[in-house]
Formats: sequence, C-alpha cells, structure tokens
Amino acid sequence: MEITVGIVEDDKQIRDSLAILINGSEGFSCINTFDTAEEAIKKIPILNLDVVLMDIHLPGKSGIDCIAELKPHCTATQFLMCTSFEDTDSVFKALKSGASGYLTKTTQPSKILDAIVDIHRGGSPMSSHIARKMVTSFHQDNSNAAFQKLSGREKDVLNLLSQGLRYKEVADKLFLSTETVRTHIRNIYEKLQVNSRTEALNKVFPK
Repeated sequence: MEITVGIVEDDKQIRDSLAILINGSEGFSCINTFDTAEEAIKKIPILNLDVVLMDIHLPGKSGIDCIAELKPHCTATQFLMCTSFEDTDSVFKALKSGASGYLTKTTQPSKILDAIVDIHRGGSPMSSHIARKMVTSFHQDNSNAAFQKLSGREKDVLNLLSQGLRYKEVADKLFLSTETVRTHIRNIYEKLQVNSRTEALNKVFPK
C-alpha cells in the first residue's frame, strides 16, 4: 500500500520538486499540494493523508498555526516539518503544535523519503543537527522553575516527549518498561499540575 502524502509549501520550485520526488518513488503517492495554510486547512481534512510535509514560513498563517488547526481533525495524519528554520524556538513550537518530525530543506531527497516512511511507522524523524540543538538547549536551561520540580528521570522523559517520541520509544531509549514511563508521566503531570503532554511542554518551555 502506498503512503499518501500532501505538501504545504509556498515556493513553487520546491513544492514541485518534492511532488516529483514522491510520485517518482515506489511506495509513495503525492495526493495534493498547497501553497497556503488557509487552502490546506480547508482541504486536508477530507483527503485522509498519511503524511503532510509542512513548511513554516507561508503567506498568511504559518505552517505551525496550520498544524495546530489541522491536528485535532486529522489525528491519523502525521505532520513532518520541512523548512529552512533551524532555531530551537521554531522546533519547539512546531512539535507542540502537533508535528511529529522536523527536517531542514537541505535534507537529501533519499533522507526525506526515509523520514516519510519513519514517521508513517510511528517514528519521529529529525535532522541530526536539529536534534543536537534541542539537546544543547535542554542542557542550558537550568533556570526554569517548573522543570526543576522534576526528578532527573522525569526530566529525561519530558525531554524525549518534547521530541515527539511515543511512550514505547521513550521506554526503549531509557531502557524502561512502557508502564514505568507511564508512571513517570503521571508524576510529571501531578507535579506540574497539568493534564496532557502539550500542557506540560507549554509550562516547562513556554512560547
């Protein structure tokens, strides 16, 4: 079965190149492309796409705002950022809006296809230097009062959650059982007085 893909990108050359790459590769199908967030918000919910490649800088609403509006209505669709923005603030905001992966536009075509497969299978692909920037940012953030309420292991869990990882992936990386991860997450929610991953990330890493 082919992985169905949509593209939201205002640069026609990049948009067309991505569509050609996807349609020319076995196992993939580019169903539709959009040059604005507004058009994507109207049409993507009825397309039942597996994966959407999303730029951040768009005319009108940003790609981050676009995902935030679409994700509640497209829970089965995975959103993969493909953008020129490399700052940690953009990465955090994209992940908190509902993106599950983050690539830069300098990513090699074969790596983009690999990332589409990975995110479709439940992974959270991310350009390596973007992941390193995030880790560095976490290490430098020693002043956040909410973050300091957590134990070392709870901080590890929350850091991985902020990268878009699922509970089982967090468990595998930390060599824990999924149930232990769930216990840590319950403790995190209780300490931070929140009820969801998004609320926890917004409290610890405010926009």
